Amino acid sequence: MEATFAVGETHSLELFVGDITRQSTDAIVSAANALLLGGGGVDGAIHKAAGPRLFEACRALKKTLPGGVLAAGGAVLTGGFDLPARFVIHAVGPIYAEHDPARAAELLESCYVQAIGIARREGLASITFPSISTGVYGYPVAAAAEVAVAAVKRALASGGPAVVRFSLFDPDTFAAYHAAAVAVLGAPRAEGA
Repeated sequence: MEATFAVGETHSLELFVGDITRQSTDAIVSAANALLLGGGGVDGAIHKAAGPRLFEACRALKKTLPGGVLAAGGAVLTGGFDLPARFVIHAVGPIYAEHDPARAAELLESCYVQAIGIARREGLASITFPSISTGVYGYPVAAAAEVAVAAVKRALASGGPAVVRFSLFDPDTFAAYHAAAVAVLGAPRAEGA
C-alpha cells in the first residue's frame, strides 16, 4: 500500500505500510520516550537496528537536556549508525490520556514541526516518520493522522525536505493517514506521475 501527495510545488508526502528501520531517507524519526534510551514499539526497533552506538549517543545527549529528559513535543538529532538512514530524529509524543485533546494535539504537532525544522537546518532532502503517539501512548489514530498531515504541510511552507514519508504499521493506520492526507492535501498523485 502506497500513496504520494503533492505538498505545494516542491515537496511530496508519501504514505506506505512498511518497516521504518529499512528506510534510506536522510533521516528517520523515532517515536521516542522522554528518557531517549529505547523502549518498545518503533523506538525499540530503531535502537535494535541502529546498534549500541545509538544508545551511547542518546546517553550522551541526555546529559545536555534539562533533568536528562526530552519533554513531550520535543525533538533531537543523533547519527543513524547501523541504519540505512544517516540520522535519527528522536521525537517525544504526548501520552494521550495525560492531556486534554487540544494540548495533546499541540504537543503532537510540535513533534512534526520540530523534526522538520531539524531536517531543514541540517539540509536533509528526505525524512521518514512513524505514526507518533498512536501505540502505547494511546493517541487515537485518525485524530493523530489529521494533526500529523496538517503539521507537515504547515512546516514545509517554510522549506525543508523535498520528500516526507510516513512508514505506517498496518493497513488501518495507512487508511487513516490516507484519509487525512486527502482532506488536507487533496487527491493523491496518479501512479507514475
